[in-house]
Amino acid sequence: MPPSAPPPAPDETPVAFQDPQYREAVVDLLAAIAYGEISAFERLAEDAKLAPTLEDKVAIATMASAELGHVARLRERLSALGADPFAAMAPFRAPIDKFHEHTAPADWFEGLIKAYVGDGMANDFYREIAAYLDADTRDLIVASLEDSGQHSAFVVDRVRAAIAADPRLGGRLALWGRRLMGEALTQAQRVAADRDALTALLAGGIDRPGLDLAALGRMFARITERHAERMAELGLDS
Repeated sequence: MPPSAPPPAPDETPVAFQDPQYREAVVDLLAAIAYGEISAFERLAEDAKLAPTLEDKVAIATMASAELGHVARLRERLSALGADPFAAMAPFRAPIDKFHEHTAPADWFEGLIKAYVGDGMANDFYREIAAYLDADTRDLIVASLEDSGQHSAFVVDRVRAAIAADPRLGGRLALWGRRLMGEALTQAQRVAADRDALTALLAGGIDRPGLDLAALGRMFARITERHAERMAELGLDS
């Protein structure tokens, strides 16, 4: 009597990813973050040209390198989900590039504020959404948005020293920080609204919690509060 066939292997796909819409939302989110990291790398590399000292130039170049270093794991994860990483990033080029066009720094200090405050707000937005994802994806996103702490300390030190030397600079940089906040929130809302899968992800499902209008409002309130905290760390009014 021939041996019986082995039982079929269980489907190892996590339950969440058995929902095509959830998979699409995760691909969108990872692709947006990946292109954001690439764009940040390009911008910081340009900002390095404005650095007043060689030490500052190296510090900004190191920040740029860290941004690019996060992209590899995001690309690997996109490929593992069956997506072409570059095709997945394509829809996010226009809105992210437009944000950078609208917030091109006029000088070294505006570039520092943007690197610290602008990127911080974008990262807060992605972390908020990551809270509604499966553990592996959430951990990957959080890791890709990490700041070593040395980068933040560098920006805070340079900006505070500049304001102490020229108090009038504080008013201009505070206005710049408010502009960055407005542009960043507009971009985040546009990205979430333009991608159906992300909208559905935020709305939740039968087996996943979501955000109603009140919860969505609280999420953006938290992002705004963290922006105010960063501005205060720089010695600026929000």
